Amino acid sequence: MRRSALFRELLPYQVATDVSVAGVFGLLCLPFELTIGGWAAESALPTVVMCLLFAAALALRRLSPPLALATAWVGATMQMLMLRPPAPVDLAIFAVLYATAAYGSTLVYWLGFSSAIVGATVITGYLFGSQLLSAASWSVLPLAAAVLIAAGFALLLAWTVGALVRTSLRARRTQRERERAERERIEEQERGRIARDMHDVVGHSLAVIIAQADGARYAADADPQAGKDALATISTTARSALADVRLLLAQLRHSEGMAPQPMLNDLESLYSQVRAAGLAVRVDVEPMPTANVPAAVQLAIYRVLQEALTNAIRHGNGDVEVTMRWLPDRLHLWASNPVAEPVDPPAADAAPLTDPAGVTHGIVGMRERARLVGGAVEAGMVGELWVVRATFPFAAEPQPHGSAAR
Repeated sequence: MRRSALFRELLPYQVATDVSVAGVFGLLCLPFELTIGGWAAESALPTVVMCLLFAAALALRRLSPPLALATAWVGATMQMLMLRPPAPVDLAIFAVLYATAAYGSTLVYWLGFSSAIVGATVITGYLFGSQLLSAASWSVLPLAAAVLIAAGFALLLAWTVGALVRTSLRARRTQRERERAERERIEEQERGRIARDMHDVVGHSLAVIIAQADGARYAADADPQAGKDALATISTTARSALADVRLLLAQLRHSEGMAPQPMLNDLESLYSQVRAAGLAVRVDVEPMPTANVPAAVQLAIYRVLQEALTNAIRHGNGDVEVTMRWLPDRLHLWASNPVAEPVDPPAADAAPLTDPAGVTHGIVGMRERARLVGGAVEAGMVGELWVVRATFPFAAEPQPHGSAAR
């Protein structure tokens, strides 16, 4: 059902329930009201209309609290014009006041509160008005005050219960919105992780395979053995990529921590793949600290270096220089390769980087991976040299007694 200013959105079964309850209520109250007012046609017709008004107010209480409140006031006014005493049909008023506080807009909420106070005053005036205006009004004044207090308490109690329900509904709605926002945040993080893993796993292997395939195509006629070697490398790399994809799928089905992740001792196989693609990789590694580097940091280092080497395969025009400088609480990593004529590699350590023309998925992935472990990655040009510069802080985990540093 379409939401509007007057009508709330209810499910079909809720509308059917409210209408059914109102119908049963009207049928139960009608005989009692007809007994009081008489069964003659001239008195029965207004009685039926009055019962229909209160039943309609009860049916509309959740669907449209303002219309229910207005209808209840019309029914109560008609009841007083007919000089009818309070009767069971007036129970609908309590349900309407509850609904105005629980489901109404801010305006309807306060109209319901005002109606409870005004209604108690009107009831008292209706029952004792003529006596209060007489000379002996002092004798009925205590009784009128008691009726005013009792009616006000009853009507405001119905409204207050609705106000408490309104507060509870708002709190639950706020909680649901927070949970939905949290789920969306977690899903967005998961999508980002999947994108990074797919890019790292598939992108690197495909870069090696493409480089080998291109080399084999050009060398097949002149050097058949080179073509065979390239095909062997392609086969090995493809098998490795398939294993990585299966590992990634296992992580998606279960959790990231249940499957083994590449660590620092897997870097040699990574260098071997790059060398098999035709690039020379020179690695300068200072001794690691005598403490375990957390697995999350090792994985981030591996993936960042993997992406840097993949870019070198795709866009490089010379050998790759990798420097890993270990400090007691952090690692400084440099990876550089020329994209045109080679320049002096040591300039990559301190020179400012020029941002690339377009930030690719690989660069975004490197930055995200480093940021997840508290690190940072810069990538850009130093002259004609493409440089990836990264820092990975870590809280060293002491090794068990008797174990050697990996």
